[in-house]
Amino acid sequence: MLSRLFAPKVKVSAHCDLPCGVYDPAQARIEAESVKAIQEKMAANDDLHFQIRATVIKEQRAELAKHHLDVLWSDYFKPPHFDSYPELHTLLNEAVKSLSTAKASTDPATGQKALDYIAQIDKIFWETKKA
Repeated sequence: MLSRLFAPKVKVSAHCDLPCGVYDPAQARIEAESVKAIQEKMAANDDLHFQIRATVIKEQRAELAKHHLDVLWSDYFKPPHFDSYPELHTLLNEAVKSLSTAKASTDPATGQKALDYIAQIDKIFWETKKA
């Protein structure tokens, strides 16, 4: 009798943790844009204190971008997405790795590479939202 009392009354299903609208690659893009901008500012400033502060912030932003991509990878994208876009696993993996590279680098080209991967993920993301 108790099992019937506490049994769900409505069965629901969703392809992600919450109703759609909470996931967006823009979060990763904004953080990656910050990484690249910091790298550019670091190249134009020789002050040691600035360099140290910029490095800390750049590393934090790179970690945030990686986090946002990991959330998309594990919480938003589901097996049907990976079936439709077989390159998606590799693309997400390369994007996260490129952010690790940018985190350890002052070269804005590494930040741009991360942004390029995120742009490809963004394109796929919005295609899946239309489906």
